[in-house]
Amino acid sequence: MMPESSCYFFAALPCEAKSLIEHFKLKKELSVSAFTIYRGANITLTVTGLGKSAMAAGVGYTLALFPAVSLPVMLNIGIAGHKNHVLGTVFVAQKIIDRDSNRSFYPQLVTPPPCATQLITTVSQAQLNYSADMLYEMEASAFYETAIRFSSSELIQCIKVISDNEDNTSSQIKPAQVSEWIKNALPIIENYCQQLTKLASLVQTTDIMGYTEIISQWRFSSSEKMQLQSLLNKRALLTSCKTLDLTALAPATGKAVLNLLRNEIDAQVFGGF
Repeated sequence: MMPESSCYFFAALPCEAKSLIEHFKLKKELSVSAFTIYRGANITLTVTGLGKSAMAAGVGYTLALFPAVSLPVMLNIGIAGHKNHVLGTVFVAQKIIDRDSNRSFYPQLVTPPPCATQLITTVSQAQLNYSADMLYEMEASAFYETAIRFSSSELIQCIKVISDNEDNTSSQIKPAQVSEWIKNALPIIENYCQQLTKLASLVQTTDIMGYTEIISQWRFSSSEKMQLQSLLNKRALLTSCKTLDLTALAPATGKAVLNLLRNEIDAQVFGGF
């Protein structure tokens, strides 16, 4: 049973979404025509179509049409290729590289994911040459770059299932097999979603407790207020709401508060900030 939360799933293909729709008992939104969207009590799933442009548009459209009440969990779930990983193996993205722009994105792994992690490269065309030890797929960078506008990086993750390798090329992928791989990955997907929804609840509670008080005592620019919000989110997830002691700081500018938060976050063992 999924905890009460706001979760958004994004899949490029209907065969990637099929098992998610059945498992979470999602119903199609008949009033929507731009994208195929399914909804349940706590989950919204959008089938975006292949490629970066389709994924970016699908994420933006969905969050505009069904805005989250608070910070949502956002998951890109789909298939990817690798040189030699076994078909059906599940990975979470540790880093995302966009091959076209050479930009890199770093999903914040604050809580250990329930499967192995792997570097992902987003490409514009299906790959037949798996030259490096990384996953190859076509949407992750656009998903992450768009999703970060709507949530916190700790709650935005990519889950990829191996669909092709050197012995089983992308031209051999069959939709029914993709649905079966996603079905087999459901325990991992649901486990990770539960972890992230708990973190989302923690962040939302902590924001109310800390942010307003801090900005009333220290001076922050508009940009620094956004940085403060993000740093408080990360700190809350890493320290389980440990009390923040700012008594030693003079009530002047907010830069000292931001530096203290960064130093404390950097000192944590897990998280990689």
